[in-house]
Amino acid sequence: MCDGQAEMFKVFGVGARIRIIELLKERGPLGAKELAGLLGMTLPAVSQHLKVLRQAGLVRNKRMGYFIPYEVDPVALDQCRQVISKVCTCGCTDSCRVQDSSAVPSARAADELERLKKYEHDLQEELEKIRARIGEVEKG
Repeated sequence: MCDGQAEMFKVFGVGARIRIIELLKERGPLGAKELAGLLGMTLPAVSQHLKVLRQAGLVRNKRMGYFIPYEVDPVALDQCRQVISKVCTCGCTDSCRVQDSSAVPSARAADELERLKKYEHDLQEELEKIRARIGEVEKG
């Protein structure tokens, strides 16, 4: 693994940074103050995390007067996904969250069913977001 890939894992080693990425993916561009409110963190702490994410190339920003919205760089996130897929040893093919319950003998059927339904719901939401984004891009 090259140093750049190792650095990526360090960036994702902080839960607040992962949550920032999730919020930006869910809600689109947000300012540091908005993120601080949503996360229940101080503005300086959020700003520091955004700085690390920006330096890693995972988020980008563009000043709009006094407002500086941050957004996820989808290309960079896809590159991260590819790196993780390469080092993943669970035998999955881009579906780490869905595992065969027979691999875990103690897995209860009800728990497995609920987990799978939750995953299905998450995938449906993601698909809706992708379709909306496709529509935006097609409209130009």
